[in-house]
Amino acid sequence: MNVDVLTSIDIQCPLEAVAAYAADPNNAPVWYENIKTVEWITNPPLQIGSQVAFVAHFLGKRMAYTYQIEDWIPGERLVMKTTEGPFPMETTYMWSDAGNGHTRMSLRNQGQPKGFSAWIAPMMSWAMGRANRKDLLAIKRILEAGE
Repeated sequence: MNVDVLTSIDIQCPLEAVAAYAADPNNAPVWYENIKTVEWITNPPLQIGSQVAFVAHFLGKRMAYTYQIEDWIPGERLVMKTTEGPFPMETTYMWSDAGNGHTRMSLRNQGQPKGFSAWIAPMMSWAMGRANRKDLLAIKRILEAGE
């Protein structure tokens, strides 16, 4: 079974500011509840082919994985795919102008759990959706407060 979770939120902040903050891997531990550390494998700045290693805690487990940037259109879309980790995953950030100085940010996680993880894919989808909603609320709070 595949996991495919799409979550969106409107943020009262200009698109350029939202996209720049969200696309910077160094900010991930601030707004992602489950991400604990980030380490650049390749040198910044972010570009297609860049690799970034993350350590997260999800569903009570420590998960280490490396993402490679597959698509990067500043202010529009960022697509990352795992090159190492517990199962293949693709994460997409999308930003669009929502009018009146607001930005619509969408976060999509798609993957194909393998082994034991495949058995818990329905629970994993639910938990990912819940975590994504919390994370988007966190980035909204941070950016709207000007932190």
